[in-house]
Amino acid sequence: MRVRVNFWKSFSRAQVASFVATAADFGFLVLLVEKAGVWYVTATALAALLGAVINFTMNRRWSFQASTEALNRQALRYAMVSGGSLILNSAGVYAFTEGSGISYIASSVLTSILVGVFFNFPLQRYFVFSVPVAGNADPRDGHEPAISGVSPRAFLR
Repeated sequence: MRVRVNFWKSFSRAQVASFVATAADFGFLVLLVEKAGVWYVTATALAALLGAVINFTMNRRWSFQASTEALNRQALRYAMVSGGSLILNSAGVYAFTEGSGISYIASSVLTSILVGVFFNFPLQRYFVFSVPVAGNADPRDGHEPAISGVSPRAFLR
């Protein structure tokens, strides 16, 4: 019987995974630009790719414990959610910076928190790394039953 990891446990783990991926992304960016002499735009893309791979892997194996599901399906869904996240982050930074006059750095931090909590996490939990088989779980074991009869496509409407 498959069960979904407890909400708060997966939420806190997903935040750790996001932090680790962001730190790796930033560290690799600086390393590529400062030590390897890579153009900062190319380095940004390579570092973002590294961060995405780390985040995907940590979420798949640890945050949501969904490593038994089809990798290609999860990777495609992850890419779709990441594309949406990119659009929302870009639009949010622009809106907060231009609309409120706060710095782009503060706008970026605020936007990334909002997008991470209200977009990335729910879609990764219920769409990218969803557990398709419902079951009855004992809440004391840190798991909860999967949602039965809810299509992940419902989150794309």
